[in-house]
Amino acid sequence: MPPARTSLTHWGGFTATTEGGDIASVRPLDGDADPSPALGNLPGSVRHRARITGPAVRRGWLDSGPGPTERRGADEFVAVSWDELTELLATELRRVIDTHGNEAIYGGSYGWSSAGRFHHAQSQVHRFLNCLGGYTFSRHSYSLGATGVIMPRVVGTHDDLFKRSTQWEVIVEHTDLLVCFGGLALKNTGVNHGGTTAHPARDSLRRFRDRGGRIVSLSPLRDDVDGPCDWLAPVPGTDVAIMLALAHVLATESLADRDFLTKYCFGYERFERYLLGIDDGVPKSPQWAAPICGLAADDLVALARRMAAGRTLVTVSWSLQRTRHGEQAPWMGLTLAAMLGQIGLPGGGFGHGYGSMNEPGLAPLRCGLPRLPQGINPVPAFIPVAAVSDMLLQPGQPFDYNGNRLRYPDIKLVYWAGGNPFHHHQNIPRLRRALARPQTVVVHDPYWTAMAKHADIVVPSTTFAERDDFSGSRNDPVLMAMPKLTEPYAQARDDYQTFAALADRLGVGDAFTEGRDTRQWLAHLYEKWSMTLDFEVPTFEEFWAAGALRLPTDDGLTLLADFRADPYTHQLNTPSGLIEIFSADIHGFGYDDCAGHPKWFEPTEWLGGARAQRYPLHLLANQPASRLHSQLDAGAASQSSKVSGREPIRLNPADARDRGLTAGDVVRVFNDRGACLAGVVLDAGVRPRVVQLSTGAWYDPAEPADPDSLCLHGNPNVLTDDVGTSALAHGCTGAHVLVQVEKYGGAPPPVRAHRPPVIRPARG
Repeated sequence: MPPARTSLTHWGGFTATTEGGDIASVRPLDGDADPSPALGNLPGSVRHRARITGPAVRRGWLDSGPGPTERRGADEFVAVSWDELTELLATELRRVIDTHGNEAIYGGSYGWSSAGRFHHAQSQVHRFLNCLGGYTFSRHSYSLGATGVIMPRVVGTHDDLFKRSTQWEVIVEHTDLLVCFGGLALKNTGVNHGGTTAHPARDSLRRFRDRGGRIVSLSPLRDDVDGPCDWLAPVPGTDVAIMLALAHVLATESLADRDFLTKYCFGYERFERYLLGIDDGVPKSPQWAAPICGLAADDLVALARRMAAGRTLVTVSWSLQRTRHGEQAPWMGLTLAAMLGQIGLPGGGFGHGYGSMNEPGLAPLRCGLPRLPQGINPVPAFIPVAAVSDMLLQPGQPFDYNGNRLRYPDIKLVYWAGGNPFHHHQNIPRLRRALARPQTVVVHDPYWTAMAKHADIVVPSTTFAERDDFSGSRNDPVLMAMPKLTEPYAQARDDYQTFAALADRLGVGDAFTEGRDTRQWLAHLYEKWSMTLDFEVPTFEEFWAAGALRLPTDDGLTLLADFRADPYTHQLNTPSGLIEIFSADIHGFGYDDCAGHPKWFEPTEWLGGARAQRYPLHLLANQPASRLHSQLDAGAASQSSKVSGREPIRLNPADARDRGLTAGDVVRVFNDRGACLAGVVLDAGVRPRVVQLSTGAWYDPAEPADPDSLCLHGNPNVLTDDVGTSALAHGCTGAHVLVQVEKYGGAPPPVRAHRPPVIRPARG
């Protein structure tokens, strides 16, 4: 057996043993106090039956050529050689560019495929397409589509909310009260983009409580905070109404810090007119909010007074902005914190994303990290990332975005590497119809995911375990070498090899490779990075031999402390230089679904609306505890969470009794958009009339040729509505949806999600 080696993934560092060309066992890094259970998905992942073993082309594309088709996802594939694939793909790229221009290519890749700095699929495909003259790109992320637009306008930054957030050590020492809208789910802190070597959140909360700190969790799910807390379980989607009610108490009981609002904020007076109901006659009081949110008015009053009585940190989870009008929750959370006047004080103020990823609360690096240059994209066309189906179904149609009037490009070729939109994107039936529109769909993937099964040209990629790389994240003190753990499986190649061959065939080989192989690129990126540093680091060969390099961090940070200390020297990047509780720019856009200040908008998918008469359960489609997104769904940790082979759906026991359901039953979850099967788990920690079904179960249609087919495995995106948060951001709204649940009659069909499609031998 080869010696154990250390490597890094988005969900943690580990030491692995290998056997027979696969990962045999993994052990978390020493010193990681709370390693992610998702590491358990790694053993057996390299040679799993879901791996793509060689290049393949969809039968219909190979026989009939490029063109729109409804056969994607239902056709068989033909195995081809690497030389054939390179020639076919190069010829098609040249045809599309010459006939339709580079704007007709959508480089629709997502950044979570590997923690590696060089073998980062999104960077590789974007570098390649830029060498060819560019591509239509996407902005922001499914996780933070609304926040990525609203927060730069109101607080002048987005990334700093996470990478320079108030650190756990500061919270442990100074915070009296954590008020967590959307909870603070430790399951999500297992993950960090680019890798993570420590998971301190659980221990930090333990020490925080030991010092006397208290947590208030406002979430329909009790386990959104692990351990003791004051749990308030509101109607889902009503967080903004709750925050307004708390703000109303602060304003009317002289608990708001008027000096802070005057010195550090812009436009509070405009907002307060709305808050007090001066213009619309509706004070946003606890008595107003109580019937909306399902919480007692007296409890809201008491909470507001508690918040004003000590050092309070207001946190808003990412999940709250993944719904219609999702811009409002983080904006209102920031406004509420501003009214308390504690922004910039140790342990007080505002936080966004604690419990959404491991990054918030960690110390940032004092330096950048090596990265592969992607080059310059000369194509100006882009879409908000969650508007893929809109773009493909509505070419040439105008849309509003962040104060601009744009048009969807006419996409002929979709090039996807490093992501699975069947996990991220809302309304899979609509997505499938959208994917029928392009002339060609190209997918790089190690596994036969649903996206790979909907491709015309399938490129078998290596996993992180089959290639050399290094990685680290901006809030983790370790740059770690990632030597390959095993040889590539079957005919898999890393994306760099694939793109190098394509670039050479298309006449841009030198521009793409710059004459370097993988090892030379790793050394070049490291050495170029090292020249930018103000401290000494070992040579690349020394780093590689050592396996890791510890980097300096900025410790003891409090979010916006510099701004608080001197708002003139450290002005925010907003029009006023201050926190914009009222934004004249947003107000001037005139959008009906986003006002110039935080505002309550009634959701379309919520228990207080007319739609709930038909679909009386509110489904929360949150992130899974057993995997990262949909990655390695076939792994042991993910599979151990399944019920009868399906994704588990949690119900309150009372809702289960009303439907004649017991634990372990297979149920049909449905609305007028689609349906899926899931396995019942009973949990009194789920608010009545709320159900929870995580995203990430690989899409498995009962009838692959039918876009509206029942998903046998439990993917909630067959149910979600494909509509943006607002005209401002067009963020993803896939976290909330109304459904009905009923027991599935008869024997449930087998789950086939992890089986490869039919692949015929190479012709001739």
